[in-house]
Amino acid sequence: MSERSELTAFALELADAADRISMRHFRKAPRVDRKPDRTFVTQADTAIELELRERIAKRYPTHGVLAEEYGDRTANQESRWIIDPIDGTHNYMRGAPVFATLIALERAGVMELGVISAPAMRERWHAVRGGGAWSGNRRLQVSAVSDLQDAQVFYASRSAFVAVGKERGFDAVTGAAWRDRGFGDFWGYALVAEGAGEAMFEPELYSWDLAAPLIVVEEAGGRLTDFAGRRTYEGGNALATNGLLHAAILEKLNKP
Repeated sequence: MSERSELTAFALELADAADRISMRHFRKAPRVDRKPDRTFVTQADTAIELELRERIAKRYPTHGVLAEEYGDRTANQESRWIIDPIDGTHNYMRGAPVFATLIALERAGVMELGVISAPAMRERWHAVRGGGAWSGNRRLQVSAVSDLQDAQVFYASRSAFVAVGKERGFDAVTGAAWRDRGFGDFWGYALVAEGAGEAMFEPELYSWDLAAPLIVVEEAGGRLTDFAGRRTYEGGNALATNGLLHAAILEKLNKP
């Protein structure tokens, strides 16, 4: 087995471990704490992150980890795992099944692989650099829609755009699209990769929100950038598209 195959298999093992923990606590009134930034964290978030950190340290002791709950412990390692233990914590807290663990591996500044695992939805998407994006044995491919009037676009919430003064751009995109739906968090990116929609856009994100979706979207033939058109997973804002509509949507998102 090649090193890349071993790393991919390990990433899927991490996702399996995360799924077991998240489903063990799901809809069972998990303990919830509020962090200093006033976002929420459940006992499942912390349990998943600690479990994955322990597994990584045991299997790959030279690898670093950047994750949501306990921060960046990379010490300048060349290989770094980027993890969101539960993307969609608010959904998880309320018993809604739209949540996932996001796992990505960066090596020497290049995203090598990503996994999006949504156990309550019985869905998992993964991608390996140069190896395509997959849902099980089904290879993913973005859509061929090239006119915004025919496009289905996704976002988290309009209020998030209002909070950062981007509501005019939001309204310009949703007003021009055929349909718009608030499938926020990881799911919008996965739907773009599947070809079930043409764009997903959000105004405020962190690296752990973007790393896995980036490679899944790109390996499905799509594109993910910030609102300035820069390819990045360092946080900020993000637009993922099928590529054909990227320039047109960027122009509308940046409407003054």
